Formats: sequence, C-alpha cells, structure tokens
Amino acid sequence: MGPEPADPSPRPVLPRSAIILLTLACATVVAFGIAAMRGVVTPVFFAFVLTLCVHPLRRWMQGHGVPRGLATGSTIAAVFALLAGFAAVLVASLAQFSALLPQYAPQIAELGASITQRLESVGFGPEQTQAVVDGFTPGRIIGFLAGVLGNITSIVGGLVVILTMLILMAVDGSRVPALLTHLNYHRPDLVTAFNGFGGGVRRYMIATTVLGVAQGLFNWLVLVILQVPGALLWGLLSFICSFIPNIGYFIAIIPPLFFGFLTGGWPTVLAVIVIYGGINSVIQSIIQPKYVGNAVALSETLTFASVLFWALILGPVGAILAVPLTLLARTILLDSDPAIAWWRPLTGDKKDLEALLKQEDDAIRARRARRASGDPGTGSAPKA
Repeated sequence: MGPEPADPSPRPVLPRSAIILLTLACATVVAFGIAAMRGVVTPVFFAFVLTLCVHPLRRWMQGHGVPRGLATGSTIAAVFALLAGFAAVLVASLAQFSALLPQYAPQIAELGASITQRLESVGFGPEQTQAVVDGFTPGRIIGFLAGVLGNITSIVGGLVVILTMLILMAVDGSRVPALLTHLNYHRPDLVTAFNGFGGGVRRYMIATTVLGVAQGLFNWLVLVILQVPGALLWGLLSFICSFIPNIGYFIAIIPPLFFGFLTGGWPTVLAVIVIYGGINSVIQSIIQPKYVGNAVALSETLTFASVLFWALILGPVGAILAVPLTLLARTILLDSDPAIAWWRPLTGDKKDLEALLKQEDDAIRARRARRASGDPGTGSAPKA
C-alpha cells in the first residue's frame, strides 16, 4: 500500500484584520499575565539588567587571563556592594524622614487648616474639608509615601531574590559567548538583535546613572544650602527618579517644595523652583533626552508612553525599568525578524532616515536663503 496522496486543498489564510486583532488579543493576555506576576517579573528583570551591565567587566577580566570562576565572582561581588550601599542609604534616608516629619506636625496642621479655609470659601462642604484636615497629619503622610514607594522599597525587601538571581545569571552568563556562537549558525538575525539590545541597555544605564548621580549630588547640595529638611533623602529620590524619563523631575521636586514651605515659607519655595527646578529641568529635558535618546534610539513619544504603560503593568518600578523593557520588546518583535525590521524607524531609530532628514533640512535652508535674498520665485518682493 503506497503513501497517502498529499491534500491538494489550499490552507485557509486569515485576513490581515483578523491577524491584527489576534495579535492585539495575545498582547493583552501577555500584559495581564505580566501584571499578575509582577512580584516575580520585576526582580528577575532587574537582576537581568544588572547582569547585562557588569558583563563587559567579566569579559575584560577573562580577556586578561583571569579564570572564569574568579571573574564571575568578582562581578557578583561588585554588584552586591553597589546594591548593599544603595539599600543602606535608602533605609537610612527613610528612617530620617520618619523621624523628621513629626517635628513639623504643627506647621502641617496649620497648612491643612489654611487649605480648608480656602476650600470653604469656594463652596466645598464640611465633609470634604474635614477629609483634607484629617489627611494633613504626619501619620497619614507617612502612610501615603509608604504606599507610593511601596514597590521601590520592595526591591530592598526582595533583595534575597535579586541577589540569588544575580548569582545564577552570572554563572549562566559565563557561557553566553559560546551560546551566541552556537545560535549564530541557526538564527544570526536573532543573535544580532540581542547583541544590539545588550549594548543599548548598557549605554542607557551608564548615561542615566552618570547624569542621575550628578543630579542627585547637586540637588543634595542645593537643599542643604537652602536648609530644606531631608536633603539626603530628596537627593536620593532625584537619583531614582532620573531613571523615569520625562516625568521623574516633577515627582522628585514635590517633597522639597513641601518641606521648603514648612521651614522657610514662600521664599524657600521660590528658591527651590528657580535653582533646584531650573537646573534639573535643563538636565532632564535637554541634556538627558539627547544622550539617552542617542543611546537607545527611542522617540520621546514612545519613551513617555512606555513609562505610563510599564508603570500600569508593574507599578512604580515599571516606570524605572520602562526603557530596558521597551528595548526588549522591540528586540523580540522587530529586530529579530528582518522582514519587519523596516518598522524600526517608527520607534525612533533615525539611522535609516538620516538621508531623508538631511534633504528636508537642506530644502528648508534653501527656502530660507531665497526668502532672505528676496527671490521673486518665493513670492516676496525684492529688496530696494
């Protein structure tokens, strides 16, 4: 008995609209799944980013003849030291804040009473104004900030998970070069995409960390000079918020404004806005987007949207990790498949658009030159 004949009937092909709807449905399911597992996804991806950042150090050590185990152990120890130092400063700063806030209970109560009077003058009822008064207490403020910073402080609480993942990823990472060489024979485009992802994440983290450290030190110094309480904590907060593109500055400036008003009134508030706010807005609105944008090739619109999206999925830590997460999504969805990589310019990569952008700029300059010379071809009258 011979083999069965092949089925000559063509396979059904889904229409493009159905494929798009199916893709969106799958993406929605994945997003809800990640949100449900945020307690696992967040520390694992955080450890993954740290492992990527220290990988060049291990590669350099191995290139100079250091044994693989010693190089891996040295990179793990370096990351442990950085995390331990950061956790110690964060815990000390939060303890300082918890001890500091009750000292200003009378000023906070007075501020709450002033706000309620203004609310009553514009027509708010007694229940609404009483809710405002009840909210202006040290305990309520500490509870509110604890809720806002809950996911950030959970990084410290989940430090064991992060450190364990760092050890395991560092050990597995020692075999990554051999693994990429093996994959390059089968999926060279995927290897190229992940190499680009690793380089982009490292450039982003280096640029953001350097600018964030400079920003945090500057903020701490300014707040000490202005005698704003909790200057160390607000400097640390500005460093953390520097990893939140576009809106991190607006989050970091709120506590200094509040405590500046409690201690020095409106003159201190004005000084914080002019000095602290002015310099930080320049750093985060001009300097940081230029260097970070060049490092990751993401548009400002996509970057801001990614902050909102990942904050919704993973909480405040998602806003901090928004750029690396978006780069990973682009790597998997676009960069790994050359057939659809032409969509990459829509995410902000200008490499394929440089020639077109240069032509547009040249045309604009030419029109401006003709207009300045009074060329009749431009519709303007010649100069006398």
